[in-house]
Amino acid sequence: MKRIVILISGRGSNMQALIEARLPCAIAAVISNDPRAGGLAIAAGAGIDTRVVDHREFATREAFDVALARAIDAFSPDLLVLAGFMRILAGAFVERYAGRIINIHPSLLPAFTGVRTHRRALQEGVRVHGCTVHFVTPELDHGPIIVQAAVPVLPADDEAALAARVLRQEHRVFPLAVRWFLEGRLSVQGQRVLLEGESPRAADLAAAIVSPEGT
Repeated sequence: MKRIVILISGRGSNMQALIEARLPCAIAAVISNDPRAGGLAIAAGAGIDTRVVDHREFATREAFDVALARAIDAFSPDLLVLAGFMRILAGAFVERYAGRIINIHPSLLPAFTGVRTHRRALQEGVRVHGCTVHFVTPELDHGPIIVQAAVPVLPADDEAALAARVLRQEHRVFPLAVRWFLEGRLSVQGQRVLLEGESPRAADLAAAIVSPEGT
């Protein structure tokens, strides 16, 4: 059975969605850069090993990345999943796990890379917002897109309301993308992600506006 390690920084709601999805894998560990992250207690309650690599204890980003990689490699994961992990990872770290590290980002990439995505979407007056699951590359929030889900931006929305609507879709598409990886159905050609085998069920992708192309 394949093994995954999940990285979190906060409450861990996307991590919890992965746990509840009963994916065909062993969640070997949940690792956080913040000992106060609420998701650590959720993971421990589910019987999953937890570790903390506190970024504040390291003088440089590179030193933190080395310690984080050491903690990850102790669990020999097939896939590294960033589920609300709020640290920028250096190129050397990303290359170490090339092709087997994925992230969920709260915008329809390539729009609104980085942080405060919902606030920026409202400020820009967009009519459609959403989330993206993508492979991680050294360029921040620019890796090949696996799947996206869209939500409408409503006239009465504030940042909290829009964030909550997007988060519900994150919890739907993130487990789906991880399952495709675990099943060996994803391949990358340049910046395009292809989905091999049977096409996804329409019900699974009812909220998705971009998905891997079936072959």
